[in-house]
Amino acid sequence: MKTILLGAGHIGQTIARQLSGTGDYTVTVADRSANALLPLAGLGLQTVHLPDDAPATLQALLQGHDTVVNALPYDRACAVAQAARAAACHYFDLTEDVAATRRIRELAEGADTALMPQCGLAPGFVGIVAHDLARGFDEIFDLKMRVGALPAFPTNALKYNLTWSVDGLINEYCHPCEAIRDGQRLEVLPLEGLEHFSLDGTEYEAFNTSGGLGTLCETLAGRARNLDYKSVRYPGHRALIKVLLDDLCLKHDADTLKNILRRAVPTTMQDVVLVFVTVSGMSGGRFVEKVFARKIFADRDAPMPQSAIQITTAAGLCAVLDLFRQGKLPQHGFIRQEQVALSDFLANRFGHAYEELRPVSSIS
Repeated sequence: MKTILLGAGHIGQTIARQLSGTGDYTVTVADRSANALLPLAGLGLQTVHLPDDAPATLQALLQGHDTVVNALPYDRACAVAQAARAAACHYFDLTEDVAATRRIRELAEGADTALMPQCGLAPGFVGIVAHDLARGFDEIFDLKMRVGALPAFPTNALKYNLTWSVDGLINEYCHPCEAIRDGQRLEVLPLEGLEHFSLDGTEYEAFNTSGGLGTLCETLAGRARNLDYKSVRYPGHRALIKVLLDDLCLKHDADTLKNILRRAVPTTMQDVVLVFVTVSGMSGGRFVEKVFARKIFADRDAPMPQSAIQITTAAGLCAVLDLFRQGKLPQHGFIRQEQVALSDFLANRFGHAYEELRPVSSIS
């Protein structure tokens, strides 16, 4: 499959290495930064310096490719998806932005090609898990999705290190969140709904953030009494973030907030990803609960070390792209994450990143 990948950041580079290493994909990587492309030299793939991403430039670049993988910031999703449709190129991305996903769905109407956004961790894999668990219930009372990308060794007051896109982090902290409450679809405020729980003896907090549900609210409307998604952090993180966003009004000054975070919060490759999904309701006349839990660690011993967020996000996209190539997903129109069978995902060579790592041993 002739594939062009836009964006050579940490996640983009990981996707490029995984796809090109299979022999089933001819990969070209494009980025506005020539320096970002340098680590990909010698991998047997083509790189293209993309000085601008104007619509005409994008469409010309995408022509002749079977598939485009968009690993650019979320605010470029709609432009790339539009160029992909114009170039008759299948489209996959990692966006968590709700508005962008809605626009991409509109673009997919009547398309001869496939458009599949939200192919990472959350949204992405967590929605595949949640939908699979929900299928076993006659009535769904509560469906809770909890995901965290956390430093393995928190040392600062925020108890947080940057493990992925600052733009994406701010987006999920500042925009309204979808949910279902008492059978009604609604929007709830980000950073609200604070709760505490523990996994393997470690204490965590979780609160509303935007985008992680993907399209599940629509898919499970009329079936789920309550459904929500929350990001997991170490206790105390939310309170300090609220000071920055609300008391200092930085949610209205995203550029300043980005600069503060990039300057004051270090990045780390030593991270851990938590995936924790619970569904309760009626099944076969009994009130039951099902749980899916994973704790995925960074791989520091590999020839090319990878953080946990790199492993999980790249695996999410590469697995669904691989399933699409194999004909296990629709070949045109809008594709939701919940159209992916969890068994197919975990059996996939890329999806093994989730299946082979140990499940959480205890939950309280």
